[in-house]
Formats: sequence, C-alpha cells, structure tokens
Amino acid sequence: MQMKNVMWGCLICAVFFTISCSSKKGGNPPPTQTYTPPHVAITFAKGADISWVTQMEASGVKFYNKSGQQQDIFALLKSLGFNSIRLRAWVNPSDGWCNTADLVKKALRAQNAGMQVMIDFHYADSWADPGKQPKPAAWAPLTFGTLVTTLHDYTVHVMDTLKTNGITPTWVQVGNEVDDGMLWEDGRASAHMANFAAFVEAGYQAVKSVSNTTKVIVHVSNGYDKTHFEWLFDGLKANNAQWDVIGMSLYPSTSNYKTLDAECESNINDMVSRYGSPVMLCEVGMEADQPITSRDFLTDIITKVDGISSHYGAGVFYWEPEAYNWQGYNLGAFDNTGKPTMALDAFGGN
Repeated sequence: MQMKNVMWGCLICAVFFTISCSSKKGGNPPPTQTYTPPHVAITFAKGADISWVTQMEASGVKFYNKSGQQQDIFALLKSLGFNSIRLRAWVNPSDGWCNTADLVKKALRAQNAGMQVMIDFHYADSWADPGKQPKPAAWAPLTFGTLVTTLHDYTVHVMDTLKTNGITPTWVQVGNEVDDGMLWEDGRASAHMANFAAFVEAGYQAVKSVSNTTKVIVHVSNGYDKTHFEWLFDGLKANNAQWDVIGMSLYPSTSNYKTLDAECESNINDMVSRYGSPVMLCEVGMEADQPITSRDFLTDIITKVDGISSHYGAGVFYWEPEAYNWQGYNLGAFDNTGKPTMALDAFGGN
C-alpha cells in the first residue's frame, strides 16, 4: 500500500512536470510587442476631421481616454498625437450644424487646444462629394457669372468671420471631393471645365484676400487614381485656376490597403513632379472594428506620405475618428464605449 502511494505520487509529479514544461514551451501566448509609431517631420500635419462633434455632444455623446476617464475631444486628440483639425463648412444647413456660427465654435476650440485648422468648403447646404455637388438652395437660380461672385463673397465672409474671432486657417479647401467639379450643372468639370476652374479661382482669390498665408487645397477622392487626377488638374491648369496643395481621399479595405497605399504614393510623386504641388491626404478611414489592421494601414500611409521627397507630403487626416454609435458610420476609430482604439496609435500620442 505504501509502495503504491509512492508510485502514484511519482506518476502525478511526472505528469505535472510534463504539463508545466509544455506550457512554458508555447502554451501561453507570446508577450505583446511594443508598437513604435512612424517618426514624421515636425511640419507634418497629423489631423482629424471632427465636424460632427458639436452635434454629437448636443445629443449627449461623451468621449473617454484609454483609461476610461471622460475628456474633451480636442484635448483627447491632442494627447493622441494630433496637431490639426479639419472642419466642414455648409452654406445654410437646415439643422444649423456646420453653418458659419457652428464652424467658428469648433475652430475656436481647436485653436485653444493648440491645433492648426483646415476649413473644408462644400459650397452646398449639405453633403457634396463625387456623386453629388448640389448648389445651395439660395444659389440655385443664379446665373453663372453671379455664382462666381457669390462663391467669392461667401468665402470672404466666412474667412472674415474667422479672422474677427482670431482664427487664421492654415489650409482651406475650395470644394469637397470635386472629382467632377462643383455647383452642378454649371461647374460640372466633364462638361464645363472652364466654369469649374473659374469657381476654383474665385475661391482661391477670396481666401488670399483675407489671409495670404493660408494654403488653398483642391481635394479629389480616390488618391490612387493617377489618370483621373491628371485629367482634372491638367484641366484646371489649362484654364488658369490656382491652388497651393493637392488634396486626396483614401478609404481602402483591410485586404487591399497595401496595394492602394502603393498606388497612392505613386500618384503623389506624379502630382509633385507634374505640378510642383505639395500633396495632403485630407481624408482616410478604415473599419472601426479592425483596429490592428487600421493601425497598420495608417502607419504605412503616414510613412509613405511623410517620405515624399523635400517634404512635399504634407499630412494625413482621419475622417471623423470620434464617431461611434453615430448615424451608422463604421469607419471611425473609437470603440463602442467612446474610447480611442489602437488604430490611432499611428499618430504618435499616448
């Protein structure tokens, strides 16, 4: 009986030792590797478009840091490494959000947080993008010539209002994703390139009349589409329109981002060589529920843009990263509890 107990004891010890060794050899997951964000030039814009923020806050939405502490979104983004904020401007939106008064409130908060400001003129009462470029309702009956003057005067008014409040935007977009022009049908580029160029030039002159240091951007989607960019900017150049920066959007999937990033980098180099213009990604985004892949995408594209020769890659802006549980938008970079995901680690903050 005693011998049996000894034998059983030895057997149990042997089994325990074997399991223990097996566990040490690979049963536990490896330790998490330390992530190092891309190192970029001090002048590189690490930005976010958070134009929804006042509307979200009015609806009771709150934002939290990684530790779960509630925090002002501007201060939170600053701590995450962002140095620039992009804000859209709508002419006369039906609900008031993104009108001039709302724009000024957000721009003041951005400036008080130590951020640079980009203004994105849609020249519409609501969304303008590649699939729609509607005129503001009040502008609809105007002739082409009056439209040019009205666009100019509206732009001056918004710039003057910002200036009166002590805000000088670093950049201003004249139009949003103007793949086929703006203020359709008068300014549809495929039918009336000269008209579209006149609108761009009117916006350019308006911005410079208030602030000659502000850089004017012409912004087009699908930053990988070199053929389309050459067509549009060749058309603007041939019709004597001016710009300072070429803006792009890039929304790849988790499976094709490496390919599209490489094509976008090639297009940026082409734009720099062809027009001598700095290039900026004014909008990027990826699925919020894929934070690791999103971080990899952001790391790759930030590195590529910053690596363009002579610092002609001017910056990268994430579109509405703070959006969570909001209007069905799923390309933000906050989780469902209102905290930033690891995707935003690519911007180099805490």
